[in-house]
Amino acid sequence: MRADGRYIALEGPIGAGKSTLAKILSDEFGARLVTEEPDENPFLGLFYKDPKRHALSVQLFFLLQRYSQQQDLLQGDLFASGGLVSDYLFDKDRLFAALTLSPDELALYDRIFNSLQPRVIKPDLVVYLQARTEVLLQRVHQRGRPEEKNITPEYLTDVAQAYARYFFDYNRGPLLIVNASEIDFARNTEDRDALVAEIRRTRSGVNHWSRSQ
Repeated sequence: MRADGRYIALEGPIGAGKSTLAKILSDEFGARLVTEEPDENPFLGLFYKDPKRHALSVQLFFLLQRYSQQQDLLQGDLFASGGLVSDYLFDKDRLFAALTLSPDELALYDRIFNSLQPRVIKPDLVVYLQARTEVLLQRVHQRGRPEEKNITPEYLTDVAQAYARYFFDYNRGPLLIVNASEIDFARNTEDRDALVAEIRRTRSGVNHWSRSQ
């Protein structure tokens, strides 16, 4: 097991709270924080307006952006301090590609993804945040990002279901599945402390957690 700080990757649908929780864990563990940078993707706003036309562009940009981040991590001493916390799992990129790309586009995407995926770091723990569609939509609207204003409930439902299918038989390492619909780890200190404590404890297997536990 790597030092006190592991490499923890957070995942979940849009609006589940990945970035917020990543910042909390980074502060709690004294870990390096690695985040997605959606504002840097020039195709994202266009994609939400016209998904079919811009799906391949947005996916390839994200794929190469995330891969570049992963390669930068390999150049340094990742775990010299408290470890590493990321608000994404590299493997999830294909999940979105499968939702949005045509068969021919997906075949092209897969050739690139399959050449890159073996070269990235595998997390010590993945935390998967689940939430109901109405909760996700509310949170997306609350944060008010202009490029996300055209996101529909149907799209969020498709994304959430794709995540559920992906993690149903996930076996690449320890997994903690968190019911995030009824907790507010951004503002409620009890929720935050309880979740952080559960993440500290989780070291192996597939685990489920909700605030009622």
